[in-house]
Amino acid sequence: MEGELRGKVALVTGGSSGIGRASALAFAREGAKVVIGDVGVAGGQETVDMIEQARGESFLIKTDVSKAGEVEAMIHQAIEVYGRLDCAFNNAGIGGKLFTPIAEYSEEAWDRLMDINLKGVWLCMKYEIRQMLKQGGGAIVNTSSGAGLVGSRFAGAAYSASKHGVLGLTKTAALEYARNGIRVNAVCPNAIRTPMGDDLFRDDPQREAQIANSLPIGRWGTPEEVAEAVVWLCSDGASFVTGHAIAVDGGYVAQ
Repeated sequence: MEGELRGKVALVTGGSSGIGRASALAFAREGAKVVIGDVGVAGGQETVDMIEQARGESFLIKTDVSKAGEVEAMIHQAIEVYGRLDCAFNNAGIGGKLFTPIAEYSEEAWDRLMDINLKGVWLCMKYEIRQMLKQGGGAIVNTSSGAGLVGSRFAGAAYSASKHGVLGLTKTAALEYARNGIRVNAVCPNAIRTPMGDDLFRDDPQREAQIANSLPIGRWGTPEEVAEAVVWLCSDGASFVTGHAIAVDGGYVAQ
């Protein structure tokens, strides 16, 4: 479907690596101009450079998605440069404290995770939707997780709660703005080979193999496989899809 998004403008938060980077590259491949929002300036600029080396258009805005002023400024700058916002992938997020029961979770760790994973998605949607209402429509995709569809002792209660919350935001926004030409969906990745995942299992290859074996498909997924779902949800091919959560998880939640 190369060129599916030609002439469109796409925003990707958390675009410095992993799923965010793969999605930014996929948007550019399909012809979109890509805005990267990330606190990681070095990694974000690497993504921009990769897009430009492939003859695409992109630029980076340093953004902490948990700060309303920075999110609003990010959207404002994207519009200043490219004039509109057609697609937004709200992907910035952090992992939880693995295997930490609720009674042992610190308030500080809980608040930080919720600020980025849940509040950050809300803030991004808030300012993205305001722009999309002005221009007559758009498509938004939020990153939830397999832990947003089922409970997860592995990921922990805070992470799972934040990702369940993302799905609640996604479905409600989809209902609120369906007749304004704005579609809102989510992807729910699980067991995806990303730098964050590699760090978690660097010293525990046995657990890494156990997770792969727990999936019906029998292997870990790639960021590029998630990116294909994200780009499709933003394309005209998904014009009748809104309020939906796509599990990109090798069959995990089907068990």
